[in-house]
Amino acid sequence: MIPVRARNAHRNVPLVTYTILALNVLVFLWDRQGHPFGGSLTFSDLAMRPHEVVLAIKGTDRFAWVTIFTSMFMHANLLHIAGNMIFLLVFGSSVEYALGPIRFTLYYLIWGVAAALTQVVVDPGTMIPTLGASGAIGGILGCYLLLFPSSKIEIIVPILAFLDFEVSAWVLLGLWFLYQVFAPQDGVANWAHVGGFLAGMLTVLAMGGRAMVFRGRERELEAEM
Repeated sequence: MIPVRARNAHRNVPLVTYTILALNVLVFLWDRQGHPFGGSLTFSDLAMRPHEVVLAIKGTDRFAWVTIFTSMFMHANLLHIAGNMIFLLVFGSSVEYALGPIRFTLYYLIWGVAAALTQVVVDPGTMIPTLGASGAIGGILGCYLLLFPSSKIEIIVPILAFLDFEVSAWVLLGLWFLYQVFAPQDGVANWAHVGGFLAGMLTVLAMGGRAMVFRGRERELEAEM
């Protein structure tokens, strides 16, 4: 299922969401020296490798700490970045609206770190590179689930001849989360997705829940839904 549009998309211009998207695309093209179908040439050493992070925790090589952040803006191939940026655009603008641009920026980075460390905890011995914005975007999805659970999301289903449907956000995101847990794929950092998603949910709960996040904006929110 590929999300296309959220019905509650807000009229506010999501500057942070667009900036994150632009940075990811810029790094992707720069990494491949302008060739979108090529491999990583420039920043291959900036992908996170869980075992190197474990060594950094033990004090062996501090550079691995940097890769936790740099890996958030790197992608393996064109399909990888396209999928992530679609989810970012569909869900990011509403979460940015709810949290405000400054908090959204800060939490996005925190979700990415939480996602990376979750992958390190689950698979601490691997040297397979972990990269991509999907862990931080998982945080956006976790936030969205608690903030806009009944919002209608337009999706297309490739196996059904790209027919489009509308589903509630809690259905789509719930299935997405269960897929990460129970259908992990080789070469995909599914546990980073899980960690980011749970971090996003915990962020909303730590802020006092949906009612507190939207306190004072109830009428505005009803008009947007």
